[in-house]
Formats: sequence, C-alpha cells, structure tokens
Amino acid sequence: MDSITLLCTAAFLAGGLYWFVCILGSAEQKGKHAVQLSGGSIAKEKVQDNYDQYWSFFRRPKEIETTEKVPDFVDTFYNLVTDIYEWGWGQSFHFSPSIPGKSHREATRIHEEMAVDLLNLKPGARILDAGCGVGGPMRAIAAHSGANVVGITINEYQVNRARAHNKKAGLDKQCEVVCGNFLEMPFGDNSFDGAYSIEATCHAPKLEDVYSEIYRVLKPGSMYVSYEWVTTELYRGGDPEHVEVIQGIERGDALPGLRSYKDIAEVARKVGFEVIREKDLAKPPANPWWSRLKMGRIAYWRNHILVTILAWVGIAPKGVVDVHEMLFVTADYLTRGGESGIFTPMHMILCKKPEIKSSS
Repeated sequence: MDSITLLCTAAFLAGGLYWFVCILGSAEQKGKHAVQLSGGSIAKEKVQDNYDQYWSFFRRPKEIETTEKVPDFVDTFYNLVTDIYEWGWGQSFHFSPSIPGKSHREATRIHEEMAVDLLNLKPGARILDAGCGVGGPMRAIAAHSGANVVGITINEYQVNRARAHNKKAGLDKQCEVVCGNFLEMPFGDNSFDGAYSIEATCHAPKLEDVYSEIYRVLKPGSMYVSYEWVTTELYRGGDPEHVEVIQGIERGDALPGLRSYKDIAEVARKVGFEVIREKDLAKPPANPWWSRLKMGRIAYWRNHILVTILAWVGIAPKGVVDVHEMLFVTADYLTRGGESGIFTPMHMILCKKPEIKSSS
C-alpha cells in the first residue's frame, strides 16, 4: 500500500471516528456529546462505586421506602444517568405520545405546552416545576406561556446543567432553578400561581408528601397538573410477567414503588385539592409513546459500542458502560409495559387548590 493510500485511509478513519463520536453522538444539535459523558457530580474514579451503591438499595428494599433514604437514592441515580439521558434522549427527560408528521422533539414540546395550557395562566405568572431535571420542559413552557418558572431538583449537577441551558436559550431571566428536595421545598406558603410536575413525583416514597408540599406553596384558587407514572387497570399483581415488568421499571428508574392509577386522585383529595380532570394521555387515539424506545434499538447498540470504547481508552468514567446497559434493559421493560397496557407514564391529573371562603 503506497503512502497516498495510507494517508487517505487514515483520513477516512479519522473523519469517520469524528462523525461517529461528535455528530452521531449528539442527542440534538449543540447538545451533550459522547466525549463529555460523566458521572454528574460524582468524581470520575467513583462512578463505578456509586453504580454499585445504587444497586445496593434494591438489596435493602425497606430503605427505599423511607423518606430519609430516598433523596440519596434518587440523587445517585441522576448523577449516573443525566449525561446519558441528555446525550441519547434530549433535554426533556420524559415521554410523550407520538404524533404523525411530527418529530419526537415537536411531540415532546406539544406535550409540555399542554401542561401549562391546562393551568390557564397569564404571562408573568409564577409557576413551580416540581422535579425539573435539566429544564427542558421549563424552557418550553416559559417560551410558550410567558410565565416565570421556578424549578426544583434534588441533583446539583442538573441544577448547573439547567442554568447553563437557560442562559444559552436566553431564558435565564424567566427560568430559575433551585437545588432542593420537593418533599421539603424552600418556598413560602401561597407563593405560586400554578404548578406542574412531568413524570417526576414517581420518585417520592409517599405521593401524599409531595402533593401536600405543592398544595402548601400554591396560592388559593391556583391549579396543579401532573403527569404520573402508574400501573393501569390492566395490571394484575398475581401475574408473574406483570410483576417482572413493573419491578424492572422500578429498578431502572429509581422508583420506590409504582402506584396504581386509582391512588392518584385519592391522594390529591386527601391533601385538600379539588380534582378537576383525570385522564390517561397514553390511551387511544394517542399513538404509542414507547415507539421511540423501539426505534432507538439500533442507536443503542451504536451508542453502547461508543461508550465502551470511550471507557476503555479512559475518556468516559469506568461504570458508564454498566449504567448505559442498565438503561437499555429498562427501556425494554418500559416497552413491554406500554405494549401490554399495564403501565403508563402519562396519567394526567388536574387539580385546584380551593379558594379561601369569605367569613362574611
């Protein structure tokens, strides 16, 4: 092989590697790249240990059920998965029904905008995002509604990512992010004009605790909408396959335990809310929300090869390969839950904090 052929071959391989890592490796234009994968706030050399620690929670299931243990459990999970989510999925860590003729990003935005439309608020209103992640929904909702959005997340790394994204989008004046526990929020009573949570309160050990906090910070007469992860009326606790699927979802998504759809409105009323509307947004005529997971199988294998190479050469932390594999296995459980109809990630409930009755 002559020198010109060698040079051309080397250039081709270098260009292919760049395309594979930097172009294909991006979840969206100008998003997270594969070479930037990290363990969040966890030191690079500690990622594998923290992954092992995450799985140790499931060997002590009673600890997952206690309020004081869950923040560490969820924080560890999001340190491990945030970069992979953002790289492989985007800045909105949730599902949405697929819409014919619309991209996944457009369908996601429409799903987010519907949440704030249900709150029926005017521009300038102050809204709470309970469990905001890196702020994808927050930015879409702020841009769509003109509202000022305050997000809270337990994970410090997500706070920093969200603030950077907010500034980049020119929405940092409209979007504020706070690091904290939504079971004990650092906000005053009656301080928000509305609130929403998108696939976030499933991380609470007791739904009553987070709903009561949201109720506390809402002004009387204000609305709250939530998209909840629940088992549906088709779930059978005595069916081993059903149990396997639901437990697989719980293990792979840091959930203390999935609730039944029947529990949601009951808990909302218990803390004082009036339930205005309740609907599973995944039911027909909605198109399958899990189609994106099935379509992403080829991308997964491409990404897994890439993550394995990056970990082997020392660019990605040791342990990231295990995290990526865990998320792929979980995607299969989520798909099975969707196809069988026993699980939905978008059980919508719209609530209202009652007006204060006049004493006269």
